[in-house]
Amino acid sequence: MLTSLSNPQLLPSHILPFDHRHPVLHRSPSITAFDGGGGSRDGDRFRALSLKRSGFLSVIDRAMEEEEEYRKARAEVQRKGVDVEGYSIEGISVGGHETCVMVPSLNVAFDIGRCPSKAVHQDFLFITHAHLDHIGGLPMYLATRDLYNLKPPTVFVPPCIKEDVVNLLEIHRRMSQVELKLDLVALGLGETYEIRNNLVARPFRTHHVIPSQGYVIYSVRNKLKKQYAHLKGPQIKKLKLSGVEITDIVLSPEVAFTGDTNSDFILEPRNADALRAKILITEATFLDDENDIEHAREHGHLHLLEIMEHAQWFRNKAILLTHFSSRYKIEDIRKAVSKLQPKLSPKVVALTEGFRSAY
Repeated sequence: MLTSLSNPQLLPSHILPFDHRHPVLHRSPSITAFDGGGGSRDGDRFRALSLKRSGFLSVIDRAMEEEEEYRKARAEVQRKGVDVEGYSIEGISVGGHETCVMVPSLNVAFDIGRCPSKAVHQDFLFITHAHLDHIGGLPMYLATRDLYNLKPPTVFVPPCIKEDVVNLLEIHRRMSQVELKLDLVALGLGETYEIRNNLVARPFRTHHVIPSQGYVIYSVRNKLKKQYAHLKGPQIKKLKLSGVEITDIVLSPEVAFTGDTNSDFILEPRNADALRAKILITEATFLDDENDIEHAREHGHLHLLEIMEHAQWFRNKAILLTHFSSRYKIEDIRKAVSKLQPKLSPKVVALTEGFRSAY
């Protein structure tokens, strides 16, 4: 139970009530000022009262410090997302309970969890695998979009589960008598899907206890070919008008999302783009010695120690850690992340939405 400092009846015995609307310490009527002329008896009395008063102030200070810590912890609990490398990323990811991470500026959601309300407005949904804490909210996502008269979304799934997803949705259509409209795309390794003219998506291999895959979102831009770099504007324009292809298409990995995986994805040669994307969103289910690396691997997950072990492979500008076990509190997560290497720690952010504070 959280303790309120505004209700004296709920205060622990070591904390005195304090009115924060008027933070003025009122002097007790029994305390009189010492004018220096009342003799040693008055001086002794004043010193005793001063000590008593300073002790009272120290209790007030402790109370204020505790409340400030509480406010910080609650602010952390109430955060709805993080801003990293020019992207606002929102969502919730609690291991075994639900995972849905959104990048609204890209109109993209990764996994659907229990279908948080904000996810309904993302037109492109990427499913990494078929565990219910990652795909369970799919029928609700589709039904709610129907309710809001939103266009049918595009939902990407690993090819091996497409037929099962089709069957699942048919069952829900029969039971609920709703259409559940969507464009279901089985996107396999090595394939590319154009989200819009300057944005594409590609899956990459991950390693979980059931078939899984991650996704990289790339920005697309045209870059002048090297052989024309020395030319001036009018010359380049003339070549372009003559029909010469003067540019190359360049894909830049912006955001990578792993979903659930063990550390083997880090060593996959074809996953280089995920490890150099501007932002890598990956899991760190386990943080402590109670559940070691062997335990994490057995269950198809990552331990934070493995991220430290493979730190040299992460060329990302930012790493967003997700999917912490629900056994941890916000303070546990902060403490564990603070132990990362100095070169790694500044670019690591933890998504703690949905986790409780110890306060």
